[in-house]
Amino acid sequence: MKTKAEYSLVDITKYFLKLGTWGFGGPVALVGYMHRDLVEDKGWLTEDEYKEGLALAQLAPGPLAAQLGIYIGFVHYGLTGATLTGLAFVLPSFIMVVVLGMAYQLYGGLAWMQAVFYGVGAAVIGIIGISAYKLTIKSISKFELTAMKSKWLLWLFYIIGVTVTVITQKEQILLFLACGILYMLIKAPPQWIKKPAILPAGILISTGFWKYNGKTLHEIGWFFLKAGTFVFGSGLAIVPFLHGGAVKEFGWLTENQFVDAVAVAMITPGPVVITVGFIGYLVAGFPGACIAALATFLPCYLFTVALAPSFKKIAKNAAIKAFVEGITASVIGALAGSVIIIGLRSIIDIPTMLIALAAVVALIAMKKLQEPYIIGVAAIIGLLIRAL
Repeated sequence: MKTKAEYSLVDITKYFLKLGTWGFGGPVALVGYMHRDLVEDKGWLTEDEYKEGLALAQLAPGPLAAQLGIYIGFVHYGLTGATLTGLAFVLPSFIMVVVLGMAYQLYGGLAWMQAVFYGVGAAVIGIIGISAYKLTIKSISKFELTAMKSKWLLWLFYIIGVTVTVITQKEQILLFLACGILYMLIKAPPQWIKKPAILPAGILISTGFWKYNGKTLHEIGWFFLKAGTFVFGSGLAIVPFLHGGAVKEFGWLTENQFVDAVAVAMITPGPVVITVGFIGYLVAGFPGACIAALATFLPCYLFTVALAPSFKKIAKNAAIKAFVEGITASVIGALAGSVIIIGLRSIIDIPTMLIALAAVVALIAMKKLQEPYIIGVAAIIGLLIRAL
């Protein structure tokens, strides 16, 4: 039974507009912000609703944070809520990457951006590290011997999730499913397994603004539609796929341009996958940016709104709850693994290590400190270090 929402449709749309404008740090940080703000601080969602959304977001293809945002909009306001929260979340960062694409075309590169990212990338590691820690203790258990013993199987799934993600450098959908199914069979076997019956259906300008040609737009649309449909997990998972197509297959971008595109995604707020808008702009101007973004985000929107109604109805079942718990443990492990991978790429020397540690200390010492302030200070530090 759907409870009455404690917030209006305008409230939740404004929240995601704000998160899309100021939410730095990529998928790990963004899902952490949603939990902190909507579950812990505002109480707009229950812990179970959040876990259901996280599990569904990981099972469906496309960018993790955007899917979770769409699901959260759906919880109390259905299709309208899902549509408005999805648009509000993606639109600010899309506008930013288009503007940066114009600057990139105009000035022939983004050397200053690499200097900014030097500091921002390190600070982001501190931010997402704290987010991953909070998600871990909230969704599995605190780091206390008694609690960890009682949840030992979930901790095992978590550790496997971390390890597999670090080794393979991608999130494994089959691993998540296996953990969910195993935990369900151990903790709450469904009735049809105890008494075999018919198996129920599964869940189962000078900037090139208008410069494009029809063939290229068609290729962009088809390529990014495949990216949004067949790549699971966070922005981390989609980057190798984008590299293979944009650089290797089609030759749209050089290696340096692709690195700049990823840097743009990291220093702008909102979902990391919005880098597709920047890539689309470099290839075919504003029409290319729009088609790339639409093609990437449309599949995750359709999957989420199609699966959400049935997923919500069955999620109270004991077997399904156990299934969700098992998936959640391995998913959060994978997110923690992503922190390690990104950290190894961003922490490249002593200054970046100190910036990351300073971000962690600042967030722990000053509970009310907003992440954009940390990002701003880190950007200035990066520019100063590179200038010297």
